[in-house]
Amino acid sequence: MSEYEKVRVGKLVLKGEKQKSKKRKHKPKKEKTETPKIDLDCTKHGNWWGVTKIEQIVGPIAIEFGSHTYVKALDNGLFTLGAPHEDGQGPSPEEILTAVPINERKVAFKSGYNKYLRVEKNGVITGRSDAIGAMEQWEPVFEGGKTALIGYNDCFLSVSPEDDTVVANAKKAGEEQYLTLRSQTIKEDTSQADAGTEDQGNVKQIEINYIKKFQKFQDKKMRICTEGTDKLKKAQEEGILHESLLDRRSKMKADRYCK
Repeated sequence: MSEYEKVRVGKLVLKGEKQKSKKRKHKPKKEKTETPKIDLDCTKHGNWWGVTKIEQIVGPIAIEFGSHTYVKALDNGLFTLGAPHEDGQGPSPEEILTAVPINERKVAFKSGYNKYLRVEKNGVITGRSDAIGAMEQWEPVFEGGKTALIGYNDCFLSVSPEDDTVVANAKKAGEEQYLTLRSQTIKEDTSQADAGTEDQGNVKQIEINYIKKFQKFQDKKMRICTEGTDKLKKAQEEGILHESLLDRRSKMKADRYCK
């Protein structure tokens, strides 16, 4: 093999001539812009989004049964199921209620006639109350992606299939009792904020967090229930931790919501 074949052949460089180095052209990096997520369900309902927890039940609220049909207030103090709406339409003014939070578990609803919804003895829902009492309090239930409302008589809200009258006479929740609570208030993104909420830590720490949040004593001294936390751990597993915490604070008279 010739010795010349072993030499790497390159560009001829003359004496005194500087060899130019090749510069790589860097393409400008395109900034990644996150496209906002579109809530199709909210869009279909005229920007009224579905509530998933009790903290979101505040301000204007509509109670939807089925698809695009809402509980409607009548001028005689009764309630019925309104006519269906088309995609993109929200509830009508007479189908919009005002939610009033009572405590961690219960809320009240006021109609456009400035009257509170209550359960009568026969189970019929009326809007004729000027103040909130036991019969005007409602407990929302969120379980398995479904929502229901329980009245003071321990019955679930539904619509009578006979005359579309709104009633609360079912002891168990089924398809007729499942509903959607819709809100038009600004929906906050709590994905980052949830990391620092009162529900962090073990059950003992969670109880202390809520006592600090809701205690009503002027001396700011905490009153902690002396009972063991075994029941709290069981309640956490069953999904009723907040209810158990409220009961324990009630015994200590350590909550501004307790009477």
